[in-house]
Amino acid sequence: MTSRERVLHAVTHGEPDRVPKEAGFTPFIMERFQRETGSDSPADYFGMESRSVGFAPLREANFPDFSEYLSDMPPNARLMGEYGTASVPANFHHFWGYVFPLRKAQMVDEIERYPWPDVTLDYRHHALEAQVANLHEDGYFVTGFAGHIFETSWQLIGFEKMFEDMLVNPLLVEAVLERITEDNCFRARRLAEAGVDMLRIGDDVGMEDRLMMHPEMWRRHLKPRLARVIAAARDVQPDIPVWYHSDGDISLIIDDLIEVGVTVLNPVQPECLDIYELKHRYGDQLAFWGTIGTQTVMPFGTPQEVKRTVKRMIELLAPGLVLGPTHVLEPDVPWENIVAFFEAVEEYG
Repeated sequence: MTSRERVLHAVTHGEPDRVPKEAGFTPFIMERFQRETGSDSPADYFGMESRSVGFAPLREANFPDFSEYLSDMPPNARLMGEYGTASVPANFHHFWGYVFPLRKAQMVDEIERYPWPDVTLDYRHHALEAQVANLHEDGYFVTGFAGHIFETSWQLIGFEKMFEDMLVNPLLVEAVLERITEDNCFRARRLAEAGVDMLRIGDDVGMEDRLMMHPEMWRRHLKPRLARVIAAARDVQPDIPVWYHSDGDISLIIDDLIEVGVTVLNPVQPECLDIYELKHRYGDQLAFWGTIGTQTVMPFGTPQEVKRTVKRMIELLAPGLVLGPTHVLEPDVPWENIVAFFEAVEEYG
């Protein structure tokens, strides 16, 4: 099978010739990878089967002016992206703290006046078809990410303020969510038109042992908007697989995710979810992408334990599985365990 065929079979409950794989590297691990291998591409070196395409960044001439909203931010802060979120160093590896440009907003008209970026500009997406075609020609499975809804919203409003406003100022929250959803719907439709093999969406709404909010709050604010983003892609590609990411325990909304059209669940944290229960209840409706714990076996196990874990997940979940660490590999993950992960996929997959 080609890489594209292998992943497509895995996410649609077919029988691939072997289990596909994926992993993300933090800067520290990337530096270690380069020293150990002499390569600059983990995806090429380890034979990962999928590649991603996305919208081009805004050109300087089109970049919104956020100075009114960030005038009092710390001197060491930097603008993070086109929505005006900013960050400050957290003095721990690659982590940053957030500065929230809408932290003082109270009225809907303040949201309407905000300098939102324009995702529809032609130069931002006109090359998607060619990018997808080139990757398909090389045999890769191609994905595209339509964007976060909840995460982008709280990074604008503020994490605590977002939850407070959901209760006491819901119209403000709805205005922000609605604008971001419209952008994500546009991205989803264009990615589907460009021919990506799978749409990626998601928001971290889970903690270690529960949701960040009551399920009914999620269903009110996020579920219908998630459905709209998926529908925008499926208006173009009715059968496109839809991958949804949330860390943590999201067991209370998995049925809802399936209802709105999610077909691939990521990252399936074994520290937070009952893998056996997931397979029993949802194995015929969902494919699973991830499953190898980055809080347990990857940083703290031996290479042999990593290999046993990979073997166990394959035996339990395949077919319908793409293996990967459940988050980007952090600096505390030994190089030997990274090698063991990829060796085990090849040995048992």
